[in-house]
Amino acid sequence: MNKQEAQKRIEKLRLEIDRHRYAYHVLDMPKISDEAYDSLFEELLKLEKQYPEFSSTISPTQRVGAEPLKVFKKVRHTNQQWSFDDVFDFDQLKAWEEKTKRAIIKIQQATDNKQETPSEQILKSRIKNLASVKIEYCCELKIDGLKMILTYKNGVLVAGATRGDGTVGEDVTSNLKTIQSVPLVLNEKVDAIVVGECWLSKKELEKINLQRKEEGQVQFANTRNAAAGSIRQLDPKIAAKRKLDSFIYDIDKIVGIGELREIGGMVKTQVEELELLKKLGFKVNHDYKLCKSIKEVQEFYESWTDKKDRQDYEIDGIVIKLNSQTLQEALGYTGKAPRWGIAYKFPAKQVTTVVEDIKVQVGRTGVLTPVAHLRPVRVAGSIVSRATLHNEDEINRIDVRIGDTVIIRKAGDVIPEVVSVIKNLRTGQEKKFHMPTRCPICGGGVKRQLLSAGNTEKGEESAAHYCLNQKCFAVEMGRLIHFVGRKGFDIVGLGESIIERLMSEGIISNFADIFDLKVGDLEPLERFAERSAEKLIDSIEKSKKISLEKFLYALGIRHVGEETAVLIAKAIKTEILNPNFQFPIKSQNPNVTITNLGDVVEIFPQITIEQWGAIKGIGEKSAESLADWFSNSENLELLEEMANFGVKIISPNEAMEGKSYKLAGMTFVLTGQLTDFTRDEAKDMIRKEGGNISSSVSKKTDCVLAGQEAGSKLQKAQELGIRVIGEKEFLKMLKD
Repeated sequence: MNKQEAQKRIEKLRLEIDRHRYAYHVLDMPKISDEAYDSLFEELLKLEKQYPEFSSTISPTQRVGAEPLKVFKKVRHTNQQWSFDDVFDFDQLKAWEEKTKRAIIKIQQATDNKQETPSEQILKSRIKNLASVKIEYCCELKIDGLKMILTYKNGVLVAGATRGDGTVGEDVTSNLKTIQSVPLVLNEKVDAIVVGECWLSKKELEKINLQRKEEGQVQFANTRNAAAGSIRQLDPKIAAKRKLDSFIYDIDKIVGIGELREIGGMVKTQVEELELLKKLGFKVNHDYKLCKSIKEVQEFYESWTDKKDRQDYEIDGIVIKLNSQTLQEALGYTGKAPRWGIAYKFPAKQVTTVVEDIKVQVGRTGVLTPVAHLRPVRVAGSIVSRATLHNEDEINRIDVRIGDTVIIRKAGDVIPEVVSVIKNLRTGQEKKFHMPTRCPICGGGVKRQLLSAGNTEKGEESAAHYCLNQKCFAVEMGRLIHFVGRKGFDIVGLGESIIERLMSEGIISNFADIFDLKVGDLEPLERFAERSAEKLIDSIEKSKKISLEKFLYALGIRHVGEETAVLIAKAIKTEILNPNFQFPIKSQNPNVTITNLGDVVEIFPQITIEQWGAIKGIGEKSAESLADWFSNSENLELLEEMANFGVKIISPNEAMEGKSYKLAGMTFVLTGQLTDFTRDEAKDMIRKEGGNISSSVSKKTDCVLAGQEAGSKLQKAQELGIRVIGEKEFLKMLKD
């Protein structure tokens, strides 16, 4: 065989192998035996070794060709990766539908009362009669796996990433290439970004756990943990042995066939999008259904409550999307999730335990939250000893008492909650709980405030209790802890215990006081030597330069979380300060912008509730809170003081200057007793080098620092395949 003949044979083998891969792994309709497939593969492998000049990254033999990595690289997603809000019963589903319909009507009214750009005029023509459009839903199974984002250029797979925090994920291209159902080359030469779920079958989990048991390794708790642990293996060969699978369900972007979700695109519905994914060569879960009403959605949901356990993959609910992509485009997103879809979760895993006590926590907004202290119990893979009781109405609704045997549930990483009480097990010794009339921290008055929770005409309201003392120690302390946290000013070394001491001594009482601290203020305090005092003051000095979104988040304004702060920062120039905006700011300076803290003090109080609410993604409650906060003279005085102490608003790039990146973007969990340093000191070292701290192990964890007598966190890290290190290895990471 000469070179020309070898090249032709190689090309034909690649096409034939890929054709059989698609038939076996995507269509589940194998055309040849496994032995015959292996024979073709071995021939191709042999020819490629003999003629390396014809090697190709898209060859089937290259799915497991990459060398082991030292660490996963962080990648910024082209499109924000959202997660759906959850509902757990039919009443919540109906409430979501009603809310969605009201939003459609509101959008129609808004477009009737403003001047449009040409693209908005096209959109308006498409949504002109939204209120009369017959709404349909595309229902898809919610696979319990690991979200993945695949990027193709000219039809060739070039990158694969995990979701991460929705903005930044990890580059796991080599591992995703090992998934046989993921095409290396599409059926069309398009540029595309698609989203799907990586999962492991129940049968494969049994095989893996059997092998791990024989080898004396900790077994995986479930298929999701196994899939996540496999994708996060630094060696692709390990991932390849796990035989992962995939379902693709969404297109973020596609060029070459027509821009999806863009006006004029060829794909008009979610069902058509799924069909397009099939044509491109992706594996799509075929058990989706177009439903004409919420009643049909409920029937689909109920039909799968039993069938789900008979599948070879885990299903934890269904995802409901408005089928019309015109409606999807019109509704858009909140700061956290799409408005046009919802996840209808199957009943969460539940266990029973005993309520040993009920205590009240006071948050930074002043809200009093009753928390059940439980007899420790394992649920959804972790040991829990606390569960939220939400508020007084919830306690009365389920009639929970101290000493009761209760059913608790935990879905994913959310805080456990008490579902119901097993009243037949009562002994008569149980004690009723009553919300305090005075704040348990400051002794101030407590007010019960009604909160709308749906249809108020039907009496669907709940209530929260608030401490009326704005100077309550717990409230002020909570605000300051939030203010200096990693997502805010990120002041390394100024932890909860130090803030409490500084407040107790009367050294600080508000945000501005922090930036006026001197070494002499700290040295008299116990355990504050001159060197540690200097380091903290230096850390405070470095924190004075901050980006607008981090600054807004740090202020702790009610209903203004991290996502909302980012939306505001992005909208300042493009919307609020844009003369063509629906509600432009009236200013004598036509070039007004946000370049320093003084600009915030000058401009933000001028922004009305309507203007805040007009920013895409900002809800009514957030708008009210923003307008209220920036109209408060005391708050503005604090901002002016901070400006006088040198706090500056700068661009995100400037904010990162001069910082170390040895642990940049890595998330650590600490467990066990450390001997060479305390946990707080370890946390400070991690944050100083750009790392993050988490209190619980999850698929988002990069590394677990384990000391002596490490417990369940270490076990979970091993189950997920997460890297575990000791103190010496940790110090080495900081030095390298």
